Amino acid sequence: MEGLRVRLLPPMTGSPAWNMAVDEALLRTVGQGRARPTLRFYRWQPPALSVGRFQSLGGQVRLEILQAEGIGLVRRPTGGRAVLHGDEVTYAVILPEAVGLPRSVTAAYRILSRGLAEGLRLLGITPEFLQPTAKPASSGAGASSLCFEAPSWYELAAQGKKLVGSAQLRRFGGLLQHGSLPLRIDRAQVARLVAGTHQGVLQAATSLEEVLGRPVPFEEGAAALQEGFARALGWRLEPGNLTGEEAQLARRLEVAKYATPAWTWDGMEPAEEEAAGHG
Repeated sequence: MEGLRVRLLPPMTGSPAWNMAVDEALLRTVGQGRARPTLRFYRWQPPALSVGRFQSLGGQVRLEILQAEGIGLVRRPTGGRAVLHGDEVTYAVILPEAVGLPRSVTAAYRILSRGLAEGLRLLGITPEFLQPTAKPASSGAGASSLCFEAPSWYELAAQGKKLVGSAQLRRFGGLLQHGSLPLRIDRAQVARLVAGTHQGVLQAATSLEEVLGRPVPFEEGAAALQEGFARALGWRLEPGNLTGEEAQLARRLEVAKYATPAWTWDGMEPAEEEAAGHG
């Protein structure tokens, strides 16, 4: 991947449905060769709880508290468990399958995590690659509903605690990997929002503020990760913007898919013509 030309989008702030719609729109255009490989960083407004593609919401999310606290809810196109997005840097890498990453999810994680790890080093953190000794627990009964309580292969930790949580999807001829680097963690808020948790939740997770002992602004965290990808993977980052096609597709996906109760609560995909705007 040395020398790969990668479009770097400007930092964005969007609604939960918009953020996920943009990620899918990019996966479609990059995967189908209509756009270059892409790296982007973004924020959430309002803050949101995102759940994995196949995660059941039955009895797990306290909807009335989400609404009372102004927290959004969205289902990601990727798998995994729930993540509370607020004070964090969210990254997304979108590559065509033809770029030659390994088919194995863990092997691809290992390569892309080198960019994340270098970004953490630039912030003054010594990163640790998580390599669980046992197969991760299923998302069924008895398993944690939260991403940052579930270690996964080649995700990143600091001081023995998980620091970056990521998820991956291969579809439409492309690969999407997006993930969360917490700037700070409000464990009490997480405990209020997710059933079966308590204020001692996420003790196996950490944030940049806890590791570095100081507040870290979004801009600093995003800049470090950006440079980390360039240095560790040899990418040539070239500033760019969403194309008109991508912006239009994202708007369609936002309305037809990510903002709908059918998708959010039941994971029901809209008709392809409706989602992609064909016909």
